[in-house]
Amino acid sequence: MDKIIGKVFITGDNIDTDQIIPAQYLNLVPTIPEEYKKLGSYALCGLPDEYKTRYVAEGKMETDYAIVIGGRNFGCGSSREHAPVSLGASGCKTVIANSFARIFFRNCIATGEVYPVETSEELNKSLKTGDEVEISFENMTLKELKTGKIHQLKNLGDVKSVIEAGGIFNYARKNKMI
Repeated sequence: MDKIIGKVFITGDNIDTDQIIPAQYLNLVPTIPEEYKKLGSYALCGLPDEYKTRYVAEGKMETDYAIVIGGRNFGCGSSREHAPVSLGASGCKTVIANSFARIFFRNCIATGEVYPVETSEELNKSLKTGDEVEISFENMTLKELKTGKIHQLKNLGDVKSVIEAGGIFNYARKNKMI
């Protein structure tokens, strides 16, 4: 994937895995197609009430927001691979944040569900939920479609090819490592 165009959903700092997918939904098995879709319907449903907009609208299975933008320490908390899986199942393509919890970052790569992209700018403070942007993975930029303003993102490096392969196991099979 070279480009993502879509609406952003803005979050804050320290979004933990229980806010991304609450523990009560961890009994859903991502390898069962119906349960995978259901996981998507619960993505980010654990956010506090201060988030007036739901990430996935009530009664829907997918989100209108292909891009989540967070602050520092996105994905902190327990090591649930269900967190990036639920985001991917909801239709999220990428999470852009100032920093990620290491286990969440690794789970994004291992599952191949979403691109975890870091930025040094506090985009979660300058953009608003619903703003439309274009992400270029070739240039590693985020362009605000309303204003044309361009923000530099940090390079994904070799991580991109693992995610595009569909995760670490698919990457290893594709490259005859297993």
